[in-house]
Amino acid sequence: MKVAVVGATGLVGRVMNEVLEEFDFPITEYIPVASVASVGKSVFFKGKEYKIVSMEDALAMKPAIAIFSAGGTTSLEFAPKFAEIGTFVIDNSSAWRMDPTKKLIVPEINAHLLTKDDKIIANPNCSTIQMVVALAPIHKHYGIKRLVISTYQSFTGTGAKAVTQYETEKAGGQPEKSSMAYHYQIFENAIPQCDVFTENLYTKEEMKLVNETKKILGDDTLRITATAVRIPVNGGHSESVNVELLRPFELKDVKNILETADGITVLDDPETFNYPMPLYCKNKNEVFVGRIRRDDSVENGLNLWIVADNLRKGAATNAVQIAQYLVKQQLV
Repeated sequence: MKVAVVGATGLVGRVMNEVLEEFDFPITEYIPVASVASVGKSVFFKGKEYKIVSMEDALAMKPAIAIFSAGGTTSLEFAPKFAEIGTFVIDNSSAWRMDPTKKLIVPEINAHLLTKDDKIIANPNCSTIQMVVALAPIHKHYGIKRLVISTYQSFTGTGAKAVTQYETEKAGGQPEKSSMAYHYQIFENAIPQCDVFTENLYTKEEMKLVNETKKILGDDTLRITATAVRIPVNGGHSESVNVELLRPFELKDVKNILETADGITVLDDPETFNYPMPLYCKNKNEVFVGRIRRDDSVENGLNLWIVADNLRKGAATNAVQIAQYLVKQQLV
């Protein structure tokens, strides 16, 4: 089982290495891949030192699985080349997510759709993954009519450049404009912009929440609006999700559905101040749900607070879980 990690030195790539180790994924040959500037440098995996190789060298080695976290441009160019030689590509960029010929997979929800022919598999956006893990079992039982989403997203979701900016500002420094990931300081601030603005005045991140949710849940009738905010939190996205259901519900039943669903931990006891926070969710693989309560302003209204480590379940963990499914079902 040869496994390549493309973008092995990046923020998400490093976490992918950690998750592969922790899950004891059955790797016979580990192939770290990164940019030309990193070729020949070393990374450590399971206590051993490995030399970073180029894309061309990785292709020649014909891995069974290649987990990509190297940006959309790289994925568009190289994912088809790996697929042509029979490699399963699990791609963490936005390149293939809305391609109608590619499947957008969250294992707890729709891994069963995968076949041997799905050589390029899209990993959803981080903020979408954690939300749909919580919403899918609710949608199955009651049907969802409308979602109003507000996200509070860690700067780690922007990448290493944002981490450097935050750390510089936190230490009292002022980073050069050219080295800043954001238009404004992120330390002690909240920036109501995640990704770039589109023609409809929503950001790409907000539209990912709209479009990817419909695709993963398989329901184009869903009415969804979103506001995505970047906050000075290291490791963890939080989401306030207002849900309008199609059918009446009891809170105890909703809580039971969430408690028995795969990949979810419910933390919901206001009397003991027990609710999800990124402070306690960092480096964990589950999705945490709390503040479960009615919204009496609409019929069949429900409010949820959903938190997860965006580098884990929002990226690396979900990708490795897809790989695990491929192995378990003997598709690879």
